[in-house]
Amino acid sequence: MSTDSPEAVRPRTGPRPGAPPLPASTEPAPTPPTASASAATPPARPAAPKVPTVLDFYPMETAATTRVAAFFDNLRAGRFTTTRCRKDGTLLWPPRVSCPECHGDDLDWVDLPPNGHVYAFSAVLLGAPLGMESEVPFVVGLVDLDGAPLRLFGRIDGGRWETLRIGDAVHVVPVPLDDGRIFYRFVRDLAGSATGATPPA
Repeated sequence: MSTDSPEAVRPRTGPRPGAPPLPASTEPAPTPPTASASAATPPARPAAPKVPTVLDFYPMETAATTRVAAFFDNLRAGRFTTTRCRKDGTLLWPPRVSCPECHGDDLDWVDLPPNGHVYAFSAVLLGAPLGMESEVPFVVGLVDLDGAPLRLFGRIDGGRWETLRIGDAVHVVPVPLDDGRIFYRFVRDLAGSATGATPPA
């Protein structure tokens, strides 16, 4: 047979001569999509997960989230408090649920002196933490409480930072936060500020 004959290149579509017949298919024929199915709305994407608060500078305060919730309850009532071990008398800061000296958990809540003096400080002029950019300049520092062997860190308000001096008298005030929580700050007692002290470099 000539190779350029149409019969030579036509593909075979049926069974080979002499071959047994193919069994009938038992699978149902596919159903073509209907107009309503093709027009159906695709499934919605899952909701994006809630982004956690990565930089929260204030602690959780409820009894469900902390075992020192009494500190914040007392602060709302105008009391500045911490815990003290009943066994060895160790005064603890920050408030704790066990004593690091004897490892006991028999602690009392006691009031702290609300007054103190600036031990050291630093003015935040640039690069404030996230959410505090509009508050610059502000001051953070260490305060020695009067009549208690504790040195506390906190924000120091009151007057311009350029006039703050080591040794200036300060007192504690409760500060309500926008989300309903509460924290403390120190406020300078301008009448009791140190005089003649050299400002830190």
